[in-house]
Amino acid sequence: MSLLNVSITEFTNQLASKTSVPGGGGASALVSSIGIALGDMVGEFTVGKKTYADVEEDIKALMTEAKRLQNQLLDCIDEDAKAFEPLSKAYSISKDDPKRDAIMEECLKDAAAVPFKILELCGKAIDLQEEFANKGSKIMISDAATGVALLSGAMKGAAVNVKVNTKLMKDRDYANELDSKVEELLNIYIPKADRIYLEVISRL
Repeated sequence: MSLLNVSITEFTNQLASKTSVPGGGGASALVSSIGIALGDMVGEFTVGKKTYADVEEDIKALMTEAKRLQNQLLDCIDEDAKAFEPLSKAYSISKDDPKRDAIMEECLKDAAAVPFKILELCGKAIDLQEEFANKGSKIMISDAATGVALLSGAMKGAAVNVKVNTKLMKDRDYANELDSKVEELLNIYIPKADRIYLEVISRL
């Protein structure tokens, strides 16, 4: 059953239980989808207001993109769970099995791919959130700041869920390249998220 169809209570109870999914990747996807949804909310309270008529078309375009990112991030919840299942089974393969390393390697790459996707989507969402904070209704900028704070946390969560898999890969060139991409995104977007958050705080 899709994790998207369970209640918030059930999802958090599953997170707290002795099960592998949902885990950090799924949690990061959920939190980031909430983060960008708050940007969309800023947009909803901005369009139709005379004060913001000059940016209305920009806001509408931002809202369209925010909704697209929100849906992609929600999809990542199930994608992460599906990618982890074969990896969890691979761990139980006997170390004497000559096929184990190849199976593990493929599963680790698949398991790392989803949190990396979340990481990239979070970066795009932070870019959008900056525009919501700058162009959106001034009475809603606290929600833009909340959204960017959630996206920053989700990005860090996604990053560690990439690295927990790359650490075990035999293909070190692949692992190192992916780790470098992770660090590059973190170095760009975590400081940016912090700056946006502090700029909004200074305007309150």
